[in-house]
Amino acid sequence: MVVLLHIIPKQEAEAAKASGVYKPASLSSEGFIHCSYANQVCRVANFLFKGNADLALLEIDKTKLDCDVVNEDLYESGELFPHIYGELPWNSVIAIHEFPRNEIGEFELSASVSV
Repeated sequence: MVVLLHIIPKQEAEAAKASGVYKPASLSSEGFIHCSYANQVCRVANFLFKGNADLALLEIDKTKLDCDVVNEDLYESGELFPHIYGELPWNSVIAIHEFPRNEIGEFELSASVSV
C-alpha cells in the first residue's frame, strides 16, 4: 500500500469526514490536492505552517483513489511530491492523525502514521 499524507486544518478534516468527500480550495485553483510522503511532510509543515497548532494529517491509501496521482516537482525544488488530481473520497482516508509539535515548535510525525 502506498500512503500519501495531506496536511489539513482539524475543522476541515471533520467537515470532509461528515460529507464523505474532501474538496480543498487548491482543487479549484490549481487542479489538484497537495500531498507529501512521510519523509517530506514535516519539512513541508515546518516551512508552510510554522506556529499553527490546529493541524492534522490525513493518511490516504493511494490504491483507493479513482483519480490520477502524479509525482511532480512543480516548483523546481528537485523533489517530487504527490498530487491528487480529483476529489478525495473519504473511504480512501485510512486515518486522521494528530500532528504534534515538539518543544521548539517544529512538527513531528506521530508514531501512529503507517510508514
